[in-house]
Amino acid sequence: MAEDKVYNRLAVLRVDRGISRRELSEALGVHYQTIGYLERGEYSPSLHLALKIAAFFSVPVESIFSLEEFPSLF
Repeated sequence: MAEDKVYNRLAVLRVDRGISRRELSEALGVHYQTIGYLERGEYSPSLHLALKIAAFFSVPVESIFSLEEFPSLF
């Protein structure tokens, strides 16, 4: 595990809720490409952004972001 790697389930949650990257980015006040970077693990969110994402989806932040890989859902 890379020390600075933050894993996430953002894409799964977003698709499950039927929300586009653009819709999510507009709700969060970030560029839509930022959502893609987050989903691919190319960018780790600030604490502020992680909390905004969790609040948007009404879930605990640790259900979206983790320092360890999430188990596969399939």
